[in-house]
Amino acid sequence: DPSGDPSQQEAKQREAEIRNTILAQVLDQAARARLSNLALVKPEKAKAVENYLIQMARFGQLAGKVSEQGLIEILEKVSQQTEKKTTVKFNRRKVLDSDEEDDY
Repeated sequence: DPSGDPSQQEAKQREAEIRNTILAQVLDQAARARLSNLALVKPEKAKAVENYLIQMARFGQLAGKVSEQGLIEILEKVSQQTEKKTTVKFNRRKVLDSDEEDDY
């Protein structure tokens, strides 16, 4: 947002730096690489996982660094919570047409 207030941009940048610092502390190298790959493909899901990890770190629920396998488990948990159920419904049109009136 180039028209944004410079102080707002600074605040967003500081927040991003804090997030990155926390994530660097709680994720090992392989997990961090996986999360950055996910952010390229599905940024909204990566953001949800980051928020989850930061929240867990703030409440002291993480014992040591999260491995890649631990991150995969968290990804599955987040996916189950955000999974959308898709249903397909067919609306068949009822056409009033009788074969008796066909003119060829």
